[in-house]
Amino acid sequence: MTVENKYLLEIKNLAVTYDHVHPPVKAVDGVSLQLRKNECLGIIGESGCGKSSLALGITGLIKGDEGTVTGEIFYKGKNLVGLPESKLKAYRWREIALVFQNSLEVLNPVLKIREQVGEPLKTHYNLSPAEIDQRVVKLLEMVGLDPHWRHHYPHQLSGGMRQRVLVAMALSCDPQLLIVDEPTTALDPLSKNEILRLLQSLQKKLGFTMLLISHDLGVIKKLTSRVMTMYCGRIVEAGLTSEVLRNPMHCYTRGLLNSSPNLFKYKDLWGIAGEPANAAAPNGGCAFYARCCQNGESCSTSRPLLKYVGLERMVACHKGGIETFLRAEGIKKTYRLKNMNVEAVKEACLEIKSGEVIALVGESGSGKSTLAHILVGVLKADAGQIFFKNKKVKGRWATKMLGGMQIIFQDPFSATSDRLRVREVVREPLDIIRWGGKKEREAEVNRVLQMVQLPVDADFLNRYCQALSGGQRQRVAIARSLITRPKLLIADEVTSMLDPSTQANLLRELKGLQNRNGFAMLYITHDLHLARKVADKVYVMYQGDIVEEGVSFEIFEKPAHFYTKQLLQESFRDLI
Repeated sequence: MTVENKYLLEIKNLAVTYDHVHPPVKAVDGVSLQLRKNECLGIIGESGCGKSSLALGITGLIKGDEGTVTGEIFYKGKNLVGLPESKLKAYRWREIALVFQNSLEVLNPVLKIREQVGEPLKTHYNLSPAEIDQRVVKLLEMVGLDPHWRHHYPHQLSGGMRQRVLVAMALSCDPQLLIVDEPTTALDPLSKNEILRLLQSLQKKLGFTMLLISHDLGVIKKLTSRVMTMYCGRIVEAGLTSEVLRNPMHCYTRGLLNSSPNLFKYKDLWGIAGEPANAAAPNGGCAFYARCCQNGESCSTSRPLLKYVGLERMVACHKGGIETFLRAEGIKKTYRLKNMNVEAVKEACLEIKSGEVIALVGESGSGKSTLAHILVGVLKADAGQIFFKNKKVKGRWATKMLGGMQIIFQDPFSATSDRLRVREVVREPLDIIRWGGKKEREAEVNRVLQMVQLPVDADFLNRYCQALSGGQRQRVAIARSLITRPKLLIADEVTSMLDPSTQANLLRELKGLQNRNGFAMLYITHDLHLARKVADKVYVMYQGDIVEEGVSFEIFEKPAHFYTKQLLQESFRDLI
């Protein structure tokens, strides 16, 4: 069966199942993709998500005694699935070649480099030993290796050199499709960059199409134009590389990006909470259900389909991608004094999505706290609208509910009454909304105090807040804010009054809670050092205006507004 050759490679509903293990493992589960000639597509995901099995399935390297491959793989219109090994060999190396990820395992330790690079040539062409040797010399020169290395064994070469040998072997028969599996794994930075430059220059020179598999997002950013995210054998997001890296639409993709030191160079690293599942949810739901910060009932009962949500953008999520929790539009606030009016906030707009950390930065007096107090209903805006979960916010209803919004105020001493005991301060939000009975409320008090690493013995619970240290009092304020299990937490300069050690411990604890529990956070600060440690995205506020916004690695590395540049210059002057 043939189809029109619109694509060099077209895969339809591919599945790879290792059914000779117990229980059977479906490593690739219904993957479909297309590759045009000269294109470079990236596949990203955690180890064990099925990336390498996808590569082996495409190249026909999964034998019948190892696993089962179903679906359709069209190469130049010809379906390769089901072809006998004798016919697959005609495609392997000559049309489709694979650069494996572990050079020491792939290269035969008892054969010299000359024999291994020359093996595909010997298989596909009727060449004499001398002609093969001449081709091997040219191939090694093409990948930047001195030809004399062909007389050596693999263990006598460095890791970077062995990787070049694998590239030379893959390109020996001038394939049109090159599948590259983790090309920089275990390489030092210099060797890694050399391999990346090599692949870039070779693709430009030879014009091959490339499928690049990597968990290194720096590699994906440099080499690919499109990217797909793979989880538990399925594609959960697809789009243009630049757009996906700037604005991920699946919680798993965002977790991968936030775990990458190549993109967020200064952030503390936080991996995705939980462990990858071996299969879908028990009743056929979303495989990412147990680790997702916005999972719902439908996520556990039905599998989300990969659907278009924009131009060249697809996501597999019942909620259409990462939910927007808070949207503020045209917020204005003017303080009217005796002799003048002060515009504290001027038509501010911002958006906070499920599970993300937004930093709102700017110098003191720029309007940050005023905007925060408007968002939670402490202050009333002169103009503008606020939506929480697409419902317009009027008054303070969003803070008087479970799963709503809460704020941690800047000053823990005024936010926690001296006249109340610890248990009373923390329990008060539940008392206000009349949630549960006395025992349930006390249990919740103990739960959140343990979350912020405070004691739950009777002596501490009955202690008056005036007897606490500054750090303890701020932790109590955080526990109070978390007791209603908010989906959005606004932290207003929560560490500004603390000593550096307490500040560092508290901030790491707060970010750890956010990572484990998946709530969104608006972190308000004038300290850019702290902001770049925790933020996924940044809003810059100047004299009441939001003057710049974007992904934190772009804002901190390439600021566009003069005020942002000035803030960075002043904040990091001591580091220059």
